[in-house]
Amino acid sequence: MMQAFNVTRQQTLASVLMVADSLLQSLIGLMGRPSLQTGHGLWIVPCQSVHTFWMRFTIDVVFLDKHRRVIHLIEGLRPFRISKHLSRAGSVIELPANAIRKSGTRIGDEIRIAQA
Repeated sequence: MMQAFNVTRQQTLASVLMVADSLLQSLIGLMGRPSLQTGHGLWIVPCQSVHTFWMRFTIDVVFLDKHRRVIHLIEGLRPFRISKHLSRAGSVIELPANAIRKSGTRIGDEIRIAQA
C-alpha cells in the first residue's frame, strides 16, 4: 500500500493510497464503490483526465506533473462528470470530497508518494 504526502504543506493527503497503473484499473477506478473513506485515495498513473461515471459520491482530484508537482485541482467533482484533459499531467490522485481544502493543497505543491 502507498501513501500520498504534501511535502510543501506538511499534510497527509492519503494514508491509504490504492494504485491504478493498468488500463483496466484506470477505467474502473472508484466505480461501484459506495464511498471513499477519509484518509484513502486512488493514484491513477499515467493519467491526464478523469471521469466519475457510475460513481455514487463526489471526489476531489489532484493532477500531478511528471515531477509530482500539483498542476491542477478539482474540488467537489460530482458523479457523472468528466474533467478537462491536461496534457502536462503525469498522474492523478482521487480523494474524498473536501480533502483538498482540509490539507490546504495548492497548485505548485510537491507531493511525495511512497510505501506506507
